[in-house]
Amino acid sequence: MEFDDIETIAVLGAGNMGHGIAEVAALAGYQVNLRDIKEEFVQKGYDQIEWSLDKLAEKEQISESEAEAAIDRVTAYVPVEDAVENADFIIEAVPEKMEIKKDVYGEVEQYAPDHAIIATNTSSLSITELSEVTERPEQFCGMHFFNPPVRMQLVEVISGAHTAEETLELTEELSEAFGKTPVRVHKDSPGFIVNRILVPLMNEACWLVSEGTATVAEVDSTTKFDMGLPMGSFELGDQVGNDVTYHVLEYMNDVLGEAYEPAPFLEETVEAEKYGKKTGEGFYDYEDGPGAEIPTDAGTEEIKLRLAAIMANEVGNLVGNDVSNPADIDEAVMLGAGFPDGPAKMADDIGLDRLVETLEECHEETGHPRFEVSDGLRAAAESGGFHGEKDEDDVQFTNIELEYPGDMVGHIILSREARMNTINLDMLDELEAALDRFEADDEVRAVLITGKGDRAFSAGADVTSMASSAEPLEAIELSKKGQSVFGRFEESPLPVLAAIDGFALGGGLELAACADLRIASERSELGLPEHNLGLLPGWGGTQRLQRIVGMGRAKEIIFTAERYEAETMYDYDFLTEVVPTAEFEERAHELAAKLAGGPPVSRKLTKRAMLRGWENTEAGLELEAQAFGHLFGTDDLMEGITAFMGDSEPDFQGK
Repeated sequence: MEFDDIETIAVLGAGNMGHGIAEVAALAGYQVNLRDIKEEFVQKGYDQIEWSLDKLAEKEQISESEAEAAIDRVTAYVPVEDAVENADFIIEAVPEKMEIKKDVYGEVEQYAPDHAIIATNTSSLSITELSEVTERPEQFCGMHFFNPPVRMQLVEVISGAHTAEETLELTEELSEAFGKTPVRVHKDSPGFIVNRILVPLMNEACWLVSEGTATVAEVDSTTKFDMGLPMGSFELGDQVGNDVTYHVLEYMNDVLGEAYEPAPFLEETVEAEKYGKKTGEGFYDYEDGPGAEIPTDAGTEEIKLRLAAIMANEVGNLVGNDVSNPADIDEAVMLGAGFPDGPAKMADDIGLDRLVETLEECHEETGHPRFEVSDGLRAAAESGGFHGEKDEDDVQFTNIELEYPGDMVGHIILSREARMNTINLDMLDELEAALDRFEADDEVRAVLITGKGDRAFSAGADVTSMASSAEPLEAIELSKKGQSVFGRFEESPLPVLAAIDGFALGGGLELAACADLRIASERSELGLPEHNLGLLPGWGGTQRLQRIVGMGRAKEIIFTAERYEAETMYDYDFLTEVVPTAEFEERAHELAAKLAGGPPVSRKLTKRAMLRGWENTEAGLELEAQAFGHLFGTDDLMEGITAFMGDSEPDFQGK
């Protein structure tokens, strides 16, 4: 079967994951057969899709006509035969029980076309074992979406022992057609990638409490504020469901061994039926207590090292057993769990030798197999890191992407989509390196900056990843770092265009303020929310914004800390243009290409004179006069005059 032959998707199971996957498929233009065992179940799933589509339309993320077209593509069924008889691709999303899934495949095989691919949405069960109850194991794979499927970007595409490469490639293509990012899991291994990192992390948090080494508050303070993860380990456990974590650990323990023994504290919590938010109480009390109130300053270095070492060891297991590679592991965990950096990079930053030493000390003290250093971790430590030894002169762009789309445009894409393209220290370094590269490239005459995905240009500074830099002196240096990098864009000889689609908040708006021109899609929202956090804009926002919109408007935007619609920011003169969302990408490139086609020397000198004039009008005028005289000796001037006289377009060479 060719990819273009896929027209109808059957989704088996209309629960939270099933109806979410069905909605994603329908939005991508596919006919969807949604099936569950009872009419009331499948109708509830259908109603949830309709509600979700209405919400997306209400928020202007899709049009009303797109919402109507998507729900029209979904048909609800109860009989398996009706759901799968015309399906090209079948996604199973029934409860996470091996026997239930196997029973479903038995029915599917009676009615599904021979060419149909079957994919399971299991989060941890064996793809190989599930495939072997079908008559088409080579056409069977894992396709693990994350909850909620409509919002979460990641899809793990997992190979079973019998899966054909063609099946995996088609599944990856389908994931991309759904607007998702597929990450290949090359071997069938419990937990795949994301859960293989998260579940041992949550279990180790419980071991720390079981041993009396730390309290719940200390562990979650370390996880959230010292390590910069989006949630505390116990907070995450309550969100996922402690019973779910426990059952996954039991499965890992059975398949992989005693290194995955559930911690006593987790066992006790599950036995007490404290499953988390869904039961009102877990590690935290959500009914009669305040919920997950996590102190910001209770973390310790000992806890941080231990948790980081456990995650690094799992990265080593995945790499050493050829399940995945460090780059894919990092991408998967950032997209699927919202980590500010991937676990391999986090481990490299701490130092693998230090983490190996931590594991060895814990193993010597306890003798527990979970502290045995994996071959993959030890090999990475000996070779200088999971990502190799760092060459200070060789910048690796992991937080941004660089593209050369033609027309002498250099394109910077802020690429932390799972974190709304929030800006961390590494991104600041990469932005500066990218600008250096473009400025040194004679084939680049203008810079275009956009955010990856359709949710945000940038939602600001990555507050959680920077939370550990809470000391005043460190915060001052952080502010100066951002000011310096953003200032480079303002002062660059290249014209810079910030093209905003989605949120431009805080540091994201401050970056856009450094551009020479700013455009936004109609659905965009902009603002400086720092006063809501008890902060102020620290990357130049207090100075540049008032230059652009005036002091009164700047105070309004900063003091209210509200989000402003794109049209309002156009009226305030912050935006040059507001573009229909459907035309946004085309217009952004068109305008960047127009900037690139201008005279490089005169644009560089114009920017310099205008900036100097803000500081001192007389100095700016003097620079303007000097630049004016200088331009009379350039080849570009003669080219411009010749083109003008001949009624043609000039071809400026920057000479």
